[in-house]
Amino acid sequence: MARRWIVPWKDSEVKPVFYHCISRVVDRKFAFGVDEKEKFRALMRMYEKFSGCRVVSYCLMCNHIHLLLEVPPMPAGGLSDAQLLDRLAAIYSEAFVALVGKELQEARSSATDERATEIHQRFTYRMHDLSQFMKTLMQRFTQWFNRTRKRTGNLWEDAFKSVIVEDGIAAKTMAAYIDLNPVRAGMVKDPADYRWSSYGEAIGGGSKGNGKKARAGLVRALRAHSGTPADATHWDGDVAKEYRRLLMEGIAERIVERVASDGKMVSKTRRKGMTREQAALEKSHDGEIPLGKMLRCRVRYFSEGAVIGSRAFVNAAFEDSRERATSKHKINTRKDGARKLRGPASAASEVLWSFRDLKKNIETASS
Repeated sequence: MARRWIVPWKDSEVKPVFYHCISRVVDRKFAFGVDEKEKFRALMRMYEKFSGCRVVSYCLMCNHIHLLLEVPPMPAGGLSDAQLLDRLAAIYSEAFVALVGKELQEARSSATDERATEIHQRFTYRMHDLSQFMKTLMQRFTQWFNRTRKRTGNLWEDAFKSVIVEDGIAAKTMAAYIDLNPVRAGMVKDPADYRWSSYGEAIGGGSKGNGKKARAGLVRALRAHSGTPADATHWDGDVAKEYRRLLMEGIAERIVERVASDGKMVSKTRRKGMTREQAALEKSHDGEIPLGKMLRCRVRYFSEGAVIGSRAFVNAAFEDSRERATSKHKINTRKDGARKLRGPASAASEVLWSFRDLKKNIETASS
């Protein structure tokens, strides 16, 4: 995997660690149909349980994927033998897990803790790690895809991209941005109608579940800053309503076109998704959500900004990176790290900041 930004507090129990991860199919081909999306989601949930990483928001499109991933630290003291075997059961056969269990039992009974530690380390190095989660998930899906399609070679265009996302406003905005992908693409009018997204799963349930996992993830995206755990029981009520309001702000996208009328060019407005009236019925009467305007657009900062969050958050990441940079690195010529959002993202310019100052093509060609 290519070198990427890793937060300095990644092993902290205090500060949540979120990454927006994006990967695209080689040549941007439409490789994901119904079966492919279902398989990817199944693998995603398997490796989520195995790794201890948490998918708080996701969207599987026809030629690319978005994941908002939380990477918690390994529990203090590591995993118990029972916890390790439970995690292994997510991706390994029952026979294999039983074999590992027998090895651990023999190591413990002979009072050789070093041997038991070695057995744990065979697997735990792949846990609670961003790169290991994405690498394993993408490789496993590629193997399945190539086998079913009788093809060989890379499926993914490049190593995945990742952007560090602060908890709070940044995390919930990124979650909504991800869930609104199929609306911006004109595939559905309501994000609840798209099955292969966190919101669609939370509302309608997956093919083998009731949406509990998706609801728990979205609770974490919206409430991690207040210490709320990833628990689906917190979804009903304020959390569900707040997220729905935010999504509705991004639905009534207005697109002005120039069309011919009686020999003259006139402006005509069309909308992707719901009409303004439909969206108004869904929105809160407490006033406009200022981030909504940004959510209607495809924002390059969210895939290439490196770090997204408050000004203090971005500057903290900047200072850490400068301490690790060589004397010749261009980062040393900058006074601070936070850069104001511009273009389609300017509506949030006083709320969210980016590490990278994107001067060209601020609105990306794909979401």
